[in-house]
Amino acid sequence: MISTSFARLVGRAAALAGIGLVALSVTATPGRSETLKLGNEGIYPPFSMVAADGTLSGFEPDLAREMCVRMKVECEFVVMDFKALIPSLLQGKFDVLVSQLNPTPERQAKLLLSMPMLYNPSTFVVKKDTDYTFTKEGMTGKNLKMGLVRGGFATKYLADRYGDAFEYVFYDNPDQIRMDLLAGRIDMTFEAKINSTIELIQKPEGKDWKLAGGEHWSGDPAIPLEKRGNTWAVRKDAGPLMDRINATLVSMIEDCTYTKLRKKYFDITLLAKDAECEAKTN
Repeated sequence: MISTSFARLVGRAAALAGIGLVALSVTATPGRSETLKLGNEGIYPPFSMVAADGTLSGFEPDLAREMCVRMKVECEFVVMDFKALIPSLLQGKFDVLVSQLNPTPERQAKLLLSMPMLYNPSTFVVKKDTDYTFTKEGMTGKNLKMGLVRGGFATKYLADRYGDAFEYVFYDNPDQIRMDLLAGRIDMTFEAKINSTIELIQKPEGKDWKLAGGEHWSGDPAIPLEKRGNTWAVRKDAGPLMDRINATLVSMIEDCTYTKLRKKYFDITLLAKDAECEAKTN
């Protein structure tokens, strides 16, 4: 899924590349390359993960590295807990947040968000032998423990719709949630569908678990269906930088580099153009 305004973004990308007038909101010293600092959580496989040697890998870091090459800037990654990413971006500790965000009204008010760069709706993960009715009434009174990442969007989304039907249990990362799911310490989680599928459902240890309750868009409900998707972000005063980021992402999607990088980590397509590139790339 991708915005129907994609063609306009392609045209804008060509214009930006042609006139070369968009300035980056980074400083440069004569004789030295411009540098951007990129913020990422590093614990959201297959989109991002930190190896034992400290190397940051995953689809989003690889995508960001290619973006930096095309923008002709040096890039440095800053890895921190997801809950600290937006405050740290606003405080100027880094320049671009390159961990996928749901474009909620609150985030749109604080940040400039990129074009939709992938679509990863949320869903419930529950035991296969359960048959829940996914309404507030259907969940109330069952003493269900819901595991969530601390500081994530899901807390408000679920609280608005289910109130206190669940007992919420908070964790620092999805791996901790899955460990407690498998150990029976919590009953369910509410997580991005692609991550849940790859990191649990498709693995042997996920044989007793399933996705349920449909797909949920937790971003701004005012965004039309065809324009929904997860984004990166910069500060509100970094409009020229965001223009350059969008133009570069469009070029990577159009020439199927996006698809080549995505295929290194999983076989689920993320955008309409990504699906078109599927058969063209190895």
